[in-house]
Amino acid sequence: MMEQQYQQGTQNQEEVVAVRKNGDGDIVDLKLTSGKVVDYKTAQSMVKNNEIRNLNVFRGRDNEEHLRSDPDGREDNNLDNLPTF
Repeated sequence: MMEQQYQQGTQNQEEVVAVRKNGDGDIVDLKLTSGKVVDYKTAQSMVKNNEIRNLNVFRGRDNEEHLRSDPDGREDNNLDNLPTF
């Protein structure tokens, strides 16, 4: 039973399909596969809760938390390279 719940949780994970950037080029909103739009901080929480796949949260040199794509050798699916909306 526990395994089914885990699989179901994985199936319900969203992916980021597009991003919105501010005038400085920083990502401020992310569009998910469901069509839902979330702000950057909400996306960070969702990643920590395993609600968004293929992303991770890391602490940068500025001591702030940031999102990045899981390393997979591809650049086309990096957050900065996703389509904008």
